[in-house]
Amino acid sequence: MESRRGMMNPWAEEESSSDLVAMRRIQRLSSHISPDVTAPPLPLVQAERCSSRSSKKLEVNGEALSLYMRGKHMDIQEKVFDFFNSRPDLQTPIEISKDDHRELCMNQLLGLVRDAGIRPFRYVADDPEKYFAIMEAVGSVDMSFGIKMGVQYSLWGGSVLNLGTKKHRDKYFDGIDNLDYTGCFAMTELHHGSNVQGLQTTATFDPLKDEFVIDTPNDGAIKWWIGNAAVHGKFATVFARLILPTHDSKGVSDMGVHAFIVPIRDMKTHQTLPGVEIQDCGHKVGLNGVDNGALRFRSVRIPRDNLLNRFGDVSRDGKYTSSLPTINKRFGATLGELVGGRVGLAYASVGVLKISATIAIRYSLLRQQFGPPKQPEVSILDYQSQQHKLMPMLASTYAYHFATVYLVEKYSEMKKTHDEQLVADVHALSAGLKSYVTSYTAKSLSVCREACGGHGYAAVNRFGSLRNDHDIFQTFEGDNTVLLQQVAADLLKRYKEKFQGGTLTATWSYLRESMNTYLSQPNPVTARWEGEDHLRDPKFQLDAFRYRTSRLLQNVAARLQKHSKTLGGFGAWNRCLNHLLTLAESHIESVILAKFIEAVKNCPDPSARAALKLACDLYALDRIWKDIGTYRNVDYVAPNKAKAIHKLTEYLSFQVRNVAKELVDAFELPDHVTRAPIAMQSDAYSQYTQVVGF
Repeated sequence: MESRRGMMNPWAEEESSSDLVAMRRIQRLSSHISPDVTAPPLPLVQAERCSSRSSKKLEVNGEALSLYMRGKHMDIQEKVFDFFNSRPDLQTPIEISKDDHRELCMNQLLGLVRDAGIRPFRYVADDPEKYFAIMEAVGSVDMSFGIKMGVQYSLWGGSVLNLGTKKHRDKYFDGIDNLDYTGCFAMTELHHGSNVQGLQTTATFDPLKDEFVIDTPNDGAIKWWIGNAAVHGKFATVFARLILPTHDSKGVSDMGVHAFIVPIRDMKTHQTLPGVEIQDCGHKVGLNGVDNGALRFRSVRIPRDNLLNRFGDVSRDGKYTSSLPTINKRFGATLGELVGGRVGLAYASVGVLKISATIAIRYSLLRQQFGPPKQPEVSILDYQSQQHKLMPMLASTYAYHFATVYLVEKYSEMKKTHDEQLVADVHALSAGLKSYVTSYTAKSLSVCREACGGHGYAAVNRFGSLRNDHDIFQTFEGDNTVLLQQVAADLLKRYKEKFQGGTLTATWSYLRESMNTYLSQPNPVTARWEGEDHLRDPKFQLDAFRYRTSRLLQNVAARLQKHSKTLGGFGAWNRCLNHLLTLAESHIESVILAKFIEAVKNCPDPSARAALKLACDLYALDRIWKDIGTYRNVDYVAPNKAKAIHKLTEYLSFQVRNVAKELVDAFELPDHVTRAPIAMQSDAYSQYTQVVGF
């Protein structure tokens, strides 16, 4: 298939020989895929944009930039890349059946642990930063493989570590680590996904036998979409309502949702155990290397010790004890310990964005189409439209990288200190970043596919599989719309505390100053400043982001108060829902920009810092321009300033294009990682033509 940009004149040079036609077509394809990349940028565009500014290309120390980006765990990632590059039998082919893909992913995980000697589970609790670095590398090999590893170690293993106590760790750690104890995380039910407190599966204590009886009371309570359940899992962490017998008129007491270890297959024969029914969820849109299944329990008995009892326990005589006084507090503590899944997905989503942006930008640098009369064709990345698609995306990729690195650091600190305020901070931040980043990556995958024209539609160039595999990132570990509401609710809580004189944590502390700024009128002088130095000043950029968030917060708080009088709390929230989602996104963008600015400032190499500053300015001004109506409506930005922001954004896109190769190369995703022939840095022509059989 050939893209519209690449179509030839249909009446030109008809050939009678089919062999000659094929040869000429290969020659044309060769010139498109492997052109002279030293050709100068599009002259007309360059002259127009650089008439009033220096057009000198920034020289970037790529090694220094890469070292700063990759950080302290680049060695373990290289070990993952090198191992799978040396094992063709563990590389995922383009065409593979569901069943074969599942077995391959299991073999990939076994190869990682038993052959490469990399033990991710050992880092889940003690060094989460290293664990997430391994997960990013593994996900670039095959996203199904990355998710399967996450199910085994983050979810099944993580639930044992985080919700259990010493007896559980002592019994299960080694088996989970070496993959003898493959397991599942059975939370979601057919009728309940986001509303975990509404789960219907029950675990009723039988004091006579000192056992819990696990039951699926109706079809709606069947555990659904459970990774590792259909084929490989031997255990499941089952979330169920803990039911205790009582001596009052009710006869039982519902203690809320707790987690239980339930064996589902025989350790020797791998046959399904009595009372457990397992069905296959079948072929999915993506991630078909993960064996999702459905679980039904019919009076399955487990020992009392199989209750993961960190936050609540049942004694031999059936008495319930907990250090937390209410069901809601126990539930919150339980889910709070599972926040690592969201942290991992946000981080992994940035990894997917890096791969897709790398493929699209490398292709756009190589691909040539049209040009001035009687001059060579030019790179399609020299077209303003292509820069508009890809350069803000490249800047955003860097922004999200530094934001999720910060999130991982905060999560690691939380796991070490167990500070209550830090737990709340990480919970809201992980919800916001997971939602925001995965939504952006999902949209960007389609943009990258389109930016590569017809060649982007070839399965071998990966956009289809990346898009399909990543799509569910917007849903599991918390639906994105639900997660943004959690962020908005937390902001409203902080807003209330602010006016009651309470303290604000680091992530939200800007609200105090920016809210005061919002409550005063915009400065009519600064609203008209349009100099480049001013627009590229981090203080102006961050103030603009935070002003918008404060304005949205003030307005939605007033609207909620107004509508709650007639609609009640739930009705008012629903009436303002779109406003609340916009508020949450605005806040997360403020956090992202703050972390990007901080990362630029901390970069030790001057040339790398200059390249990062270009990307940071483009990210900030592109976001301001996309929401320019908000700033114009309140005269925060005057018309002449808005025009200056637009012009500067276009210029910065051009400047980032000039260092796009260096910025992409700093991700250090070699050909055997991107695996897209159209993006090969060497010999792309022969790579791609071999795929189609020449």
